[in-house]
Amino acid sequence: MPQWPLIKPGFKRIARFAPLIGIFIGFLQSFFWLSLRYFNWPNISAALISIGISIFITGGLHIDGLMDTADGIGAGPSKQIEAMKDSRVGAIGVQSLVLILLFQIAAIVKLDFYAPLAFPLAAFWGRVSQIFAIGNYKYIFKNESDSIHKKYWEGISSEIIPSLLIICLGIIFFLFSTKLNLSNIFLLISFILSGFISSILIPYFINKSLGGHNGDSYGAGLVITETTNLLILSVILVPN
Repeated sequence: MPQWPLIKPGFKRIARFAPLIGIFIGFLQSFFWLSLRYFNWPNISAALISIGISIFITGGLHIDGLMDTADGIGAGPSKQIEAMKDSRVGAIGVQSLVLILLFQIAAIVKLDFYAPLAFPLAAFWGRVSQIFAIGNYKYIFKNESDSIHKKYWEGISSEIIPSLLIICLGIIFFLFSTKLNLSNIFLLISFILSGFISSILIPYFINKSLGGHNGDSYGAGLVITETTNLLILSVILVPN
């Protein structure tokens, strides 16, 4: 994005606001999805462009992290750091990208009418996973300084506050915009639990595989959590 006039952001505390940025990106995906469907574009085309919008806005940073992390895990403990730092993409990295894209496309096509709701939810939880990863696990590139996120980290109890506020506002909006019945309460609980559980477990399993986290694995966790939530939402919202 272009430099703002008279504003020089430092981004030192940007990690705590990443979930909010995710919602913004998700809404942009929803906007393009709705616009394309209004002009009778097929679901598969709208799904591909919606995914492309997310990759374009983020510069493919998280996708790059996914592939590097997959290569690192595939290389084994003795060579994982070397593989992750290698600018070349290995076979496992390419396979991970293809699988993630296929899963996302399948989930979005199945979601159909509900895709605009799923985009911001999935993008939000994907970035909540980064907060858990930064706060709970060590930075694995020992010969380098800690990431900027680690350097200015004030503890997960502080950094997660904006995300909790967003969740509370989302709950309030949901309760006021829908009828309060058992089905809708179950739906709300499913949204929250599926997001929280995947945001915690995916960074945990990546940590188990790598022995820690770094910038690449933060991105990998985001993409995998986002994809997992799209799949879960496609089952919850469109069970048949």
